[in-house]
Amino acid sequence: MTIKLFFTCLFMITLSSCVDIAVWSTPPKRAETSHTALAMHAEKYFWQTLHQGRYNNIPETDRLLTAAYLENPNDPALAAHLGFLHIWAITERYRLKTISPLIVNEIILAKKYFADAVQLNPDDARFLGFYGDSQLAEGKIFHDEREEVRGYFTLKKAIHAWPEFNYFTAGYIMSILPNDSKHFKEGLAWQWQTLDLCTGTHVDRKNPDFKPYLALETTQGAKRACWNSVIAPFNFEGFFLNMGDMLVKSGDVKTAVIIYHNAMLAKNYSQWPYKHLLEAHLRNAQLNTVNFQKEFVSAEKTVLFNSGYGCVACHQN
Repeated sequence: MTIKLFFTCLFMITLSSCVDIAVWSTPPKRAETSHTALAMHAEKYFWQTLHQGRYNNIPETDRLLTAAYLENPNDPALAAHLGFLHIWAITERYRLKTISPLIVNEIILAKKYFADAVQLNPDDARFLGFYGDSQLAEGKIFHDEREEVRGYFTLKKAIHAWPEFNYFTAGYIMSILPNDSKHFKEGLAWQWQTLDLCTGTHVDRKNPDFKPYLALETTQGAKRACWNSVIAPFNFEGFFLNMGDMLVKSGDVKTAVIIYHNAMLAKNYSQWPYKHLLEAHLRNAQLNTVNFQKEFVSAEKTVLFNSGYGCVACHQN
C-alpha cells in the first residue's frame, strides 16, 4: 500500500467514525401526543373513513392527517395512521377503474410514516409489523432483494414482540406469493401458529373447528388480537377468510371449508359487510384453487389481500 493510499483510507475511516459519533450524539425525535383541534379532527376523520370503508375519502383524510403531522411531527399515532392510510390505498387499488403507476408511491410513503412511528414508539409491536410489511412490499415492487430481506427480519422481530398480532400481519402479505414458494408456506404456517396461541393448545390441522374455543374471547392482554375489537370490528371473520383463502390456494380445500365456516361462528357475523365475499369463496373453493394463483380476477375469485377489500374486510363497520 502506498503512503497516499494509506492516508486516504485513514481519512475515510476517521470521517466515517465522525459521522457515526455526530449522529449518535444528536438528540432523537421524542414522542409527543397532539391535542390540537386539527389533530383531533384529523384523527376522527381517519377513523370515520376507515370504519365506513370510504376508500374514495383517502385523499382528504391524507390531507388532514398530513397537516396535523406537520404541526407536530412527533406524534406516533398520527405517523402510524398516515402509514396505514397509504397501505390501505395501495392494498385496495383494485377498486380503481384505472391503476396509475403512481400508486407505488403509496408504499414509499407508508414505509416512511411507519418508520417514524417505530422511531417515536418502538414499544408498539403493531407499528413494527406494519413497517416490516411496507419494507417487504417496497422491496418486492422495486426488485430490491436486500429491502425484502430487511422487511422479513423486521417482521420476525415484530412477531417476537407480539406473536398473536403479527403472525397474521406478517403472514397476510405472504398470501399473494406463489403457493409453492417458501414464504407462502411459512405465512400459512404462521396462521396455524396464531390459532395455537389464541387457543393455548395445538389446534387439529385436519379438523380445526373453532367452536370449543369461543369462550376464550377477551378484550384484554395480548390475546385480544385474536378477537373482534372497536378498531377491527370484524377481525375474527377477516382472519378466517384469509386463512381459508391461503388453504384453498395451497390446494387443501377440505380444511379450508372448515376454516371458512369458523368465521360464521362470530356473534356479529350477520352484520359483517363482507360476509358475501366469504360465502362466495366458500361456494367456489374448488374452482378458486386455480383462480387464486392469479393476481386479480374479481373479488370473488381472488385472495382477500388482492380483492380490493383487503383492509376494510376487518375494519369496516
